[in-house]
Amino acid sequence: MTAMRTDTSNETRLREDICRFGRSLFERGLTPGSSGNISVRLDGGGWLVTPTNASLGFLDPAKLSRLDDQARLVSGDAPTKEVPLHTALYDTRGSARAIVHLHSTHSVALSMLPEVDPRAALPPMTAYYLMKCGATALVPYYRPGDPAVADAIKGLAGKYSSVLLANHGPVVAGDTLEAAVFATEELEETAKLYLLLRGMNPRYLSPEQVTDLAKVFGVTLPEHGHGH
Repeated sequence: MTAMRTDTSNETRLREDICRFGRSLFERGLTPGSSGNISVRLDGGGWLVTPTNASLGFLDPAKLSRLDDQARLVSGDAPTKEVPLHTALYDTRGSARAIVHLHSTHSVALSMLPEVDPRAALPPMTAYYLMKCGATALVPYYRPGDPAVADAIKGLAGKYSSVLLANHGPVVAGDTLEAAVFATEELEETAKLYLLLRGMNPRYLSPEQVTDLAKVFGVTLPEHGHGH
């Protein structure tokens, strides 16, 4: 009985956290209108996800979509059409407990640039980008909600926690909801820096500095993750 109460209490807190972070992201202009979605894995199995056509700024904890382990709706409103995207990331990254997908301006802009390396969408610009995001993959454009995007995510084999969907936006996994939100914000700020400095020949972190960060902070970078 105690375990059941703990599970219920934890789910209530997570529902409130999703709404709180969603409102924060929306109010700062990081995902406009009804764009973007957030999901969190539940300890007892299944997960919570924001509903379809819902603004992250005006979420109701009681109306969040609760899905079972097979991503079938158990309770709440109909889920976001991006469920296949979230499912693929959870399936390939065992450590992922939460996923944030936004339509943040600078990350979307970055995803449209012709010079972007699919294996490392951003160069090693700052220490915090590497520490929170690692390397960021870029996957080709797919219509929002297209199940084929799941195959593209699975093709990354769980090597990336941060991914840019071309002409669409970032999707970032974390071991907590807070970590996923903070990493998504760091990705957006780094994309903004890249666009500000584009064509100005900025000084990026050296391979030695990247190696040092990876060693000290336990950052795992995919092979060829930063070939800039």
